[in-house]
Amino acid sequence: MRVADLNWMQLEAYLERDDRIVLPLGSTEQHAYLSLATDSILAERVAVEAAEPLGVPVLPVFPYGLTPYFAGYPGSPSLRLSTYAAVIYDLLGSLFGQGFRRFLLVNGHGGNAPAAAAAREWAAANAGSQVRFHNWWSSPRVAAVVREIDTDASHASWMENFPWTRLAGVVLPAERKPLVAPGLEDPSGVRELLGDGSYGGLYQRSDDDTARVWRAGVEEVRDLIADGWL
Repeated sequence: MRVADLNWMQLEAYLERDDRIVLPLGSTEQHAYLSLATDSILAERVAVEAAEPLGVPVLPVFPYGLTPYFAGYPGSPSLRLSTYAAVIYDLLGSLFGQGFRRFLLVNGHGGNAPAAAAAREWAAANAGSQVRFHNWWSSPRVAAVVREIDTDASHASWMENFPWTRLAGVVLPAERKPLVAPGLEDPSGVRELLGDGSYGGLYQRSDDDTARVWRAGVEEVRDLIADGWL
């Protein structure tokens, strides 16, 4: 259930019987022909669909992350690592103070990886808390389904192309783009290397293919919310 659909009194009543909460982590950054909010849209939606049957609240997605390498693309703002770690600390700390004890961070952006270490560090300093950090798009079940369908899957490729990340009126290229793996280039070098922003592969596959990926993601997040807590 989305926190956006609750009031504080309902959430307080929930805390009388449960202490789990889900925080989606996204990013606002270029995704070639897809929405600039792709990572945020996917992180929040997979969390909401997973948590709904369990009655566990999902916070609004945090829509900014660590993406300095995409600075050459308009609409791709980035936080500093110190700022991002501080945000994770502050969010977990304030929620802990309100009674939440078990936190699942559902991450939708690879650049946010340092948040996992920040979350573990915070949990170690706050007895009684449990924090899990989950990269939904690269999780074991999702990765297995992606490999079965098409191993050329990457940033802004078919595996992120869902009905809810597409843009009306935008036509995607039909060809398969050769895979590119950016290194440590500065933002202008990244843009020169990537061009439209995709890392390669097909831009779109059938909705049946992406539905398989999505089901695996939702089921895996749901299992993490439901089971394995200490």
